[in-house]
Formats: sequence, C-alpha cells, structure tokens
Amino acid sequence: MIKSRVRTTVFLMAFSFAFAAGQADAGTTAWMLVSTALVLLMTPALAFFYGGLVRQKNVLNTMMMSFGALGFVTLAWALLGYSLAYGHGNAFVGDFSLAFLRGVDLQGAMPHLLDVAFQGTFAVIAAALISGSLVGRLRFAPWLLFITIWSLFDYAVLAHWVWGPAGSAFLKDLGALDFAGGTVVHINAAVAGVMGVLVLGPRKDFGRLAFLPHNIPFVLLGAGLLWFGWFGFNGGSAYAANGTAALAFVNTFLAPAATMVVWLLLEMLRDGRATAVGAATAAVVGLVAITPAAGLVGPLGAIWIGVLAAFPSYYFILYRPKLGLDDSLDVFGAHGLGGIVGALLTGVFASRAWGGTPGLLEGNAGQLWVQLVAVVVAVAYSALVSLLIFKLVGALLPLRARELEEAGGIDALCHGEEAYPVAEGAILVLDGERAGGAA
Repeated sequence: MIKSRVRTTVFLMAFSFAFAAGQADAGTTAWMLVSTALVLLMTPALAFFYGGLVRQKNVLNTMMMSFGALGFVTLAWALLGYSLAYGHGNAFVGDFSLAFLRGVDLQGAMPHLLDVAFQGTFAVIAAALISGSLVGRLRFAPWLLFITIWSLFDYAVLAHWVWGPAGSAFLKDLGALDFAGGTVVHINAAVAGVMGVLVLGPRKDFGRLAFLPHNIPFVLLGAGLLWFGWFGFNGGSAYAANGTAALAFVNTFLAPAATMVVWLLLEMLRDGRATAVGAATAAVVGLVAITPAAGLVGPLGAIWIGVLAAFPSYYFILYRPKLGLDDSLDVFGAHGLGGIVGALLTGVFASRAWGGTPGLLEGNAGQLWVQLVAVVVAVAYSALVSLLIFKLVGALLPLRARELEEAGGIDALCHGEEAYPVAEGAILVLDGERAGGAA
C-alpha cells in the first residue's frame, strides 16, 4: 500500500512538472494532427480537381504538378521557408534562426515540430494552386524549380507579413485579418498564376477550340475532397480544439453551400440547366471566400460571404475568354477573386460577438480599409516577385513546350506515360469485332 502511494505521488509530481514545463496539450495536439492530415489531403484532391478539367493528353502532367509540390515545396519549407516565415527577423522577413529545423522541438501546447508540418501543408497547396493557370504548355522541370524558389521568396515572405510573430509582421501589425490564408494562399497563388500566363502566352488553340473537361467525375471527386480537407485548413487555424475551431468548422460548411446555391441558380437562369463543373467550382469559390473570415464571423455572416462571393467569380469566369487571358482552369476567377472578396468582406462581417475584431457592420469602418491595403499589398508583391522568378527560371530552362510537343500532349513529353493507355491487343480485338460485325 505504501509503495503504491509512493508510485502515485511520484507520477503526479512528474505529471505536474511536465505540464509546468510546457508539455503538449493532448486535445490541441490531437486536433492539430488531424487538421494537418486533412490539409495534406487537399493537394491530391486538387490534383483530381484540376486533372478532371483538362484534356486527356495532359491529365498526368496536370496531376503531377500538384504531386511535385508535395516533394519539392515540403523540403524547401522545412529547411528554410518555415524560418523565413516565422523567425522574428524584422517586419518584412524572418531570419534563419529556425533554418534546418534548428531549435524546433516538442515543446508547447502544440509541439513546435507539428506547426512546421501544419504550415508546410499550406505552403504546398499554395504552390500547387498556381499550376491550374499554366497547364497544357509548361514543362515539368522548370515548374519544379519555380515552385521551390517561389515558396521561399514569395510565399514565406507574405506568410511572415500576415502570420509572423507579433511586433515583426508588417500586415499583422497593421491590423490585417486573415484567419486561414485568403491573402497568403489564394490571392497570392492566383496572381502568380496570372504572371505565369503573361510570361508563357496562351495555348496554341486558345480562342479557336473549346477546352472541354475530360473527366467530370474527377472534378466532383476533387471538389468533394477539397471541401473535406478544408475543415482542417480553416478549423485547424484556430490552433486549439475550442469554440473558435468549431466556428471556423461550421462556417466552412455553410459558406460554400451558399455559393453553390447562388451559382446553380445563375446557371439555370442563364442556360436553363445546372452543371456539375459549376457546382464543383462554386464550392471551391465559397471555400476560398470564407477562408480569411472563418473564425472571425458568425454563421450568418459566413452565409452572406458565400452568397456575395458567387457573383464576381461566376461572371468573371463566364467572360474571361473574351479578355484574352488563357488562365487554363480559372485560378484567378475562383481563387483570386474569391480571396479578394473574402478578405474585403472579412472587414465587413468580422464580429466581436463571435470573438473577432469588429468590422464595418459593428461600426469599425477602418477595418475594411486595412483589409483593402492588405489585398493591394498581396497582389502587388505576388505580381512582382512571381514575374521575376518566372523570368529567372526561364533564363535557366526552357519554360514552354514547343508547338508540336504541346499538340501531342505534355504527358508524353515530360513523363513518358499516358493516363489511359490502351493495349495494342485490345485495339486489334476491337478492330476484329468491328470487321466481323460489318461482314
């Protein structure tokens, strides 16, 4: 009995010491582990979403552009990007204090090491998003080089401005609100995609042929998995298993539903039918729009953000080909405009009653102004740096496939594989069946 009491006392003392020393909180750690896995899933989901939207001859390359980011951006982030984003440094960039994971350990309510992984999944999906603007003409090797450099000199720097340590983060210290990445991820990636389009030029058949999706079930599968992963994207950005996480989670459920309702009604009013690609696109637009506001607005505010975000994206995507901009998969229309609208409306609907900074509707007109400044800064920085990186990579490697290579498909050029290979024997059998039937 005495030994048992001694063991119990020693255990309690050890537990108390560990807790006091900053050991991980089990609930927070569990939620963040799940959230990290959910956000990681978003990149393969994006591969399916994008892959279904392109022509058959480019589907593997399109999907590989997302998968390539999982490798190259992940390592760049862990070795240098995380330090540039979250090292103290100065107001404009972090330092190298955390480079090569130096000083990153298991301390904190959530282990510090887990934060590297969680934020790394954001860096990966941001880079992968850019590919949707460029598919069908960009070679794979320069793509890998571009996203590696971009993740360090564009993404990590903008992440520092918005999410870096208080007192050394330019936009954060200005008061800009971005709960889970409207500016850092979506506006940033979309503008980078536009810069890539300007450098590469349009596809050879742009304006002459309709580029129809080759596999719409892939598009729906990708959109569904993106929505699923987005619960970790937004809910995990609360950094705790608490009420803010629950609010972000529910808002991530409501806003895209509202966008989809408006989008499908617009389609039916215009064309008399609702499309599956429209439904999938609408869900993504709504998810993008609620991202900067997810833990800062009430559920009715989330619905209004979803409703309002539908209109600019729908009409831009509808008329974008007439602008001469060959943004292959409408990354700017969905992620750029969705992110801009969401960031601005955060300054309108942010609510003190739901734990956020008050916005315009609660008498704080200044917050909308700050959000506008953050949007303009994000657009300008991404445009300048992305353009410079594309030019640099283009000076080192040929960016674009030649006309004949593009006509044959980037899959064969860059990967030597086909998405849907047909065995020669099967062709012969089918020809024989046709011949027999004709006879």
